[in-house]
Amino acid sequence: MNLENAKKIMLVTLKWIFICALTGIFSGSASAFFLVALEWVTHYREHNNWIIWLLPIGGGLIGLGYHYWGKDIIKGNNLLLEEYENPKKTIPLKMAPLVLIGTLITHLLGGSAGREGTAVQMGGAIADQFTKLSSRAQSRDKLDNPERKTLIILGISAGFASVFGTPLAGALFALEVLYFSKISFKSIPLSFITAYIAYFTVEFWQVKHTHYTIPIIPEMNLTNVFWVILASILFGFAAMLFSRSTHFWGALFSKIISFPPLRPFIGGIILALAIYFIGTTKYIGLGVPMIVDAFSIPNAPYDFLLKILFTGFTLGAGFKGGEVTPLFFMGATLGSALSLVVPLPIALLAGMGFVAVFSGATHTPIACTVMGMELFGMESGFFIGIACTIAYFSSGSVGIYKAQIVKGAKYRLYQKVKSKDIELL
Repeated sequence: MNLENAKKIMLVTLKWIFICALTGIFSGSASAFFLVALEWVTHYREHNNWIIWLLPIGGGLIGLGYHYWGKDIIKGNNLLLEEYENPKKTIPLKMAPLVLIGTLITHLLGGSAGREGTAVQMGGAIADQFTKLSSRAQSRDKLDNPERKTLIILGISAGFASVFGTPLAGALFALEVLYFSKISFKSIPLSFITAYIAYFTVEFWQVKHTHYTIPIIPEMNLTNVFWVILASILFGFAAMLFSRSTHFWGALFSKIISFPPLRPFIGGIILALAIYFIGTTKYIGLGVPMIVDAFSIPNAPYDFLLKILFTGFTLGAGFKGGEVTPLFFMGATLGSALSLVVPLPIALLAGMGFVAVFSGATHTPIACTVMGMELFGMESGFFIGIACTIAYFSSGSVGIYKAQIVKGAKYRLYQKVKSKDIELL
């Protein structure tokens, strides 16, 4: 290696370290602000339940905002996946403030949504602004596609790691959710560097994450493995139900209401009435208190179903937010309810469901297994790994991200099932 080549390698390395640092710091700071603001609006809503009647107005404002200023970014997380698969143009920076404001309105007024989608979209939009810095070409129409793809991975990694406080899972999630779109080797270490910088940025701002514990881990034997597999299949079915529910409501609203801003307005009316008639706010917002309680108090069998209904309807109507924290809610409460019939510790079942339903809905069993170990401890790793893998295979081929490419063993399994169904018909 001559001196000129060594100099080029050093400059490229320094450039990417600089990009990772800025992406992690900016995305982590955005997530820190988002988490603090989210806590504030949730607290305000819980102490002022009358505000739920403003859901239609909030929905209308979100709809109008995206209709007039955000048509090119309305796909949200799917836009990031599409740009990764087929890079065309830089993701507009306006995605970050629009999704931030839309999500805060959704949570303030009582919609059922999560936070990962918001953090990931903010991270993706921030990271992609470095396209000009990272591209070798000067013309905007001649972007270096491999480098743009790396930037999108960094944005997803930073957003996920910072909003959940799980840097290992964040880095792996960004790589795994895009796995079948081909990932360059260079993206792997950069994803981990960015995830940790974003994570420590949130720590620097002294923003705390929710902690969960699994105090009792049973011995690993055939009986316990049988119950784990059985529960995990149900977790996979819950993931499938939620994914299809969200797509169903989105398609239904698009079909019956042609003017997009009217969809969240009408959806807000229905949501407000539904919340009023069921007489509880347990199934709106993030639902973190319910998730925490699920680790020690058995839930009713219908809790996870009502969360699926409220979240699928909220997002399908056009409100903003993520899906992952509601998936945690569904999995934890389903696992908690199963503790009434499954002879495993309630905290273990809740923890398994917490990450397994997420695994099935996003097709990311490795990241979810690592996330489970980051959140609950290494001791539960074997049970968590089985749960995430079984849920992944039993959740069907449709996930929450329409633009995600699904291949491999799971894809072939469901293609065979479809082929047999066609033959029978």
